[in-house]
Amino acid sequence: MTHPLVTQLRFARSEFVRCLEGLSDEDARHRFQPMNCISWMVGHLAVQEQFYWVYLAQGKIVDPNLYELVGYGRPASTPPLADMWQAWRNITAAADEFVGTITPEILTAHLVQGQTKARETTGTMLLRNTYHYWFHTGEACAVRQMLGHPDLPEFVGDMSTAVYQPK
Repeated sequence: MTHPLVTQLRFARSEFVRCLEGLSDEDARHRFQPMNCISWMVGHLAVQEQFYWVYLAQGKIVDPNLYELVGYGRPASTPPLADMWQAWRNITAAADEFVGTITPEILTAHLVQGQTKARETTGTMLLRNTYHYWFHTGEACAVRQMLGHPDLPEFVGDMSTAVYQPK
C-alpha cells in the first residue's frame, strides 16, 4: 500500500503540472527579476527529486548536468521548457522506483550514499519535497498572473486521489 505521505507528494506534483498547463516556452522562460522563470522551476524541482530519491536512495543520476543549470545557488538561467519537462518526467519516473517502496520504517531512517548522509530523515525529506512543490506552484501561478494568463487554477484541485485515510 502506498504510504499517505507519498500520495501527498504525488498530488503536489500533479497540482504543479496542472498549474502549468498550456504554458508556452516563451512565457516559461520569461523572468520577472529577482524571481526565476517557470522553466527553471520545473528543472529545479527535478534536481531535488534527483538528489533525494534517485541519488541518495538508489545511487543513480538521471541527468548529470541539471544541477549546474537549475540547482540551488547556481546562476540564473532560462532553459527551454520542453527540456525541463523531459528532465522532470525522467527523474520523477526514476524517483518513483524508490518513493513507491517507502514504509514507516524507511521514513525514520537517513538515506546514505557513499560518504553522503542525508541531513534529515527520509520522512522529513519527503515533507520538504512536497512543500517545495507547493512553494513553486504558488510562485509559478504568480508569474503566470503577471504574464496576464487568464483562467488559471484558483484553488487546490480534485483530491479524489489524495483523500485522507486514517491508519
